[in-house]
Amino acid sequence: MSIMGFATAVFLFCLGLFTVLTRRSAFKTVIGLMLMESGVLLLLVSWAYIPGGGPPILPLQGTGVDPLPHALTLTAIVIGACDIALAFAFIMKLERFEKSVDVDRFRRLRG
Repeated sequence: MSIMGFATAVFLFCLGLFTVLTRRSAFKTVIGLMLMESGVLLLLVSWAYIPGGGPPILPLQGTGVDPLPHALTLTAIVIGACDIALAFAFIMKLERFEKSVDVDRFRRLRG
């Protein structure tokens, strides 16, 4: 695994965690979660890296990389995009109802 990929993944995850823990805006919280997800996916793809590896297409010449982490990452990106779109839609509805996107004001809506 490349050190640069690992360092970038850790940086993205820490930046997202900092955003989630310190910001009170629901939009910024969702963006922080998106950064954390991107860091985890980058880490998964970095683990799949093989120096000198080629695509796993027959006829295979040399070392082939494992396509499973890349397929899982692509699936996670699609599902994550749908989750984020749904979260933004919920936040926009709550903003229309509450006239604010402050997380502390949403907490009083519990049943």
